[in-house]
Amino acid sequence: MNKRQKILIVLTSHDTLGESGQPTGYWLSELTHFHHVVTEAGYEADFVSPAGGEAPVDPISLKLNDPINKGFMESPELVFKIKNTLTPEKVNAADYLAIYYVGGHGPMWDIATHDKIADIAKVIYENHGVVSAVCHGSAGLLNIRLSSGKLLLEGKKVTGFCNLEERLVRKNRWVPFSLEAELKKKAAAYTKKLPTLENVEVSERLVTGQNPKSARAVAEKVVTLLGQGDHQKTW
Repeated sequence: MNKRQKILIVLTSHDTLGESGQPTGYWLSELTHFHHVVTEAGYEADFVSPAGGEAPVDPISLKLNDPINKGFMESPELVFKIKNTLTPEKVNAADYLAIYYVGGHGPMWDIATHDKIADIAKVIYENHGVVSAVCHGSAGLLNIRLSSGKLLLEGKKVTGFCNLEERLVRKNRWVPFSLEAELKKKAAAYTKKLPTLENVEVSERLVTGQNPKSARAVAEKVVTLLGQGDHQKTW
């Protein structure tokens, strides 16, 4: 497979839910369902995290009655990859057609402010690639600044984990900021649906999903966008 047929998946390195001391990390199904769709479509995926090495999974999300989760976690090759993620310094952004930020609460602490990963996303986007995120992964979009000086979110319609969902999972008191509030500040429009309902927004070459239920649909939209054009011009 040509190296240009690759997608970069971003995982958190943060494993503690603020001052609560509770374990956190990335949300498993947001990784596995996206990965399943894009690899079935013929794309190869690499994994990166702020610290590299093993990315922590939120133990609450380890639901192996989900066949997609089970298949992923029973693959020695895939388990090796999530235990040996790349550091941002080892990533050549030009190798990737798209980038995807996995949610879980962890990204609120590290990916939201990680300049190097934001720069990787900028390069992918400016090479006419796709930037995507789901749930708390949308925190990684907040500080992506393009070469023009504008934020990637400027003029875009987006979604991400909403305040009501945060209260329902009883973690609103521990997160460092309200993702809904920050997305509303920086994007042209923010949308949300009732908790547990799928919600996906496509704004030019930016794809965002509200919650874990949206991960598969985000992947499907990314695949659709990648199927348009020849990557030598805008979509």
